[in-house]
Amino acid sequence: MKRHATRRIFAAAAALTLLAACGSDSDDSSSDDSDQWYVQADFDEQNAQRDATFEGDPATPWLQYIDGEMTDTAAFASPGAKKVCFANASVSNPWRQTGFLTMQQQLEVLVGQGAISEMETRDAQDDDNTQIADIDYFISEGNCDAFIISPNSTAAITPAVERACETGKPVVVFDRGVETDCATTFIHPIGGYAWGIDTAEFLVDNLEEGDKVIALRILPGVDVLETRWAAAEKILDENGIEHEDHFTGADPTEIKKIISDALVQGDVDGVWMDAGDGAVAAIEAFEDAGVDYPVMTGEDEMSFLRKWEDTGLTGLAPVYSNFQWRTPLLAVQMIFAGQPVPAEWVLPQTPITEDERAEYLAANEGLPDGHYAKFGGEDLPGFPQVWIDREVG
Repeated sequence: MKRHATRRIFAAAAALTLLAACGSDSDDSSSDDSDQWYVQADFDEQNAQRDATFEGDPATPWLQYIDGEMTDTAAFASPGAKKVCFANASVSNPWRQTGFLTMQQQLEVLVGQGAISEMETRDAQDDDNTQIADIDYFISEGNCDAFIISPNSTAAITPAVERACETGKPVVVFDRGVETDCATTFIHPIGGYAWGIDTAEFLVDNLEEGDKVIALRILPGVDVLETRWAAAEKILDENGIEHEDHFTGADPTEIKKIISDALVQGDVDGVWMDAGDGAVAAIEAFEDAGVDYPVMTGEDEMSFLRKWEDTGLTGLAPVYSNFQWRTPLLAVQMIFAGQPVPAEWVLPQTPITEDERAEYLAANEGLPDGHYAKFGGEDLPGFPQVWIDREVG
């Protein structure tokens, strides 16, 4: 497996506050710049991984992985409960909040089992310098037995991750990547290209050549988002689907304006999103205009799933598997038991189709709109109340 290539795909999102400063002008389409994000080898690898056989039980997808290089952890084997130090990029959006809640409940289980004594968490609030300081604090003052790091950005956080590795203690990197292979394991779903392929193929299957798609993108310069659009744009182009892409900052008002302006100019047959934030606002713009619903791809956020069901539109909910937030702590448990772990732990990433939507709506009934359907925490203590209350502080 090409670990460096995959790490490029999962390069971290830059701090949201910084990215917001880059602008969310709906007229600033980045189609002309998409080639710089497209790497054919990475596209091909993730396309193949969409159909890969995952090792492990499908009932526990947070423990599944694609067969590949394993890390020998025998040198870390040690009895007794261990302290974990977690340097988190942020809990600044509903996806990260949902995941952190799941992580905390998984921690409760492992503390009860005597595998982990505690997890000290420092939240970088989407700031590289803060996260670097957090990691250095853990190295010098945290008395950590293991490090878990969800990087805020790729290049800036790499030296700090390498310093953590130099302590000789296990380092688990997840969600977003860094430019080093020193971590004991790097955990992530398949990636942005897989998202782009799933969504664009769905649109192509349900549209005609010459139809028009509006692509609603959150922010520029975030690799995992840019590769979603790079893959989708390639497929739409190859199939003669017209398209415009706009940055929205995930602002519902801006999203409505973009769709409304496009509808004034003519038909909009499809809507593509690189994340589900604002999906409801996009749908409401069609309702306000009194026109037919588009073919649409959103995300497994509950607000989209519910609106999708209510409207009956032709839709797909791609997934950036939120259940991955369980995996780092379970990896630490395995590492200190001396069990091998994947060097690059690639988790399943499967969209929710119309046939499956009712199942996920029922399983997450009563949970808030900002919750994510494939969070994978139904068997953890506190379900569902912890995820309803959403106390992440």
